[in-house]
Amino acid sequence: MTRIHPGATVDPKAELDGDVEVQAGAVIGPHVRIGARTVIGFHAVLDGHLTLGCDNRVSPHAVLGTPPQDIKYRDEPTRLEIGDRNLFREFVTVHRGTPQGRGVTRIGSDVFLMAYSHVAHDNILSDHVVVANGAQIAGHVTLGEHAIVGGASAIHQFVRVGALGFIGGGSVVVMDVPPFCKATGNRARLHGLNTIGLKRRGYSEADLKAIRAAYRIAFQSNLLVQEAAANIERDYAGSCPAIRLLTDFMRTSERGLTR
Repeated sequence: MTRIHPGATVDPKAELDGDVEVQAGAVIGPHVRIGARTVIGFHAVLDGHLTLGCDNRVSPHAVLGTPPQDIKYRDEPTRLEIGDRNLFREFVTVHRGTPQGRGVTRIGSDVFLMAYSHVAHDNILSDHVVVANGAQIAGHVTLGEHAIVGGASAIHQFVRVGALGFIGGGSVVVMDVPPFCKATGNRARLHGLNTIGLKRRGYSEADLKAIRAAYRIAFQSNLLVQEAAANIERDYAGSCPAIRLLTDFMRTSERGLTR
């Protein structure tokens, strides 16, 4: 049974699935769709063309789906699409897309956005991403699965962080961070592999050995990117299929790779 507090403001056109809870002071706009068993906290704001999946929790004062912070935006009907089982803590802000970009901001499932973090327009956050307190993510950014962004970090627009990438707290990231890698500093530089994250995801010692060797070829040799990627695939992709996540990422980087 859906429970809407008398002090909440829910537009009659909004679509709320079964067993949704809307707490006092929350505001939900006419184009919002909310999946089952989701909780909308005190004074949270959900607006725009927003789809929110099942089992999400939106903490007090979080704001989802409001217009992008883009001076070219003219109230076009762009979107914010959110999956299941996500946690948005206090004062998180997530903006919908822009017509000049993807037209949509997408957040996957099992994502954790900590207090005061900001996700700008046209971003893609894959499943299991964690963004710590106060991190600021500019527009058109992509975060791969299980990526972690440390507190008070800033990520420049159009940057990609690969799967299992780890951004240390207080970093300023202006170039792509490859899969499996740790980056920290202002401007961020690579500091080895996210070994702990790889082990938690079940990578074997043989996998880790291959990924370490690939890291040395990619970032500690004098080879050009395309040449390094080819050498890595030739020597290690057969024994560790995940290697292709790294080499594909290297080949498709447009902003250049953090090193």
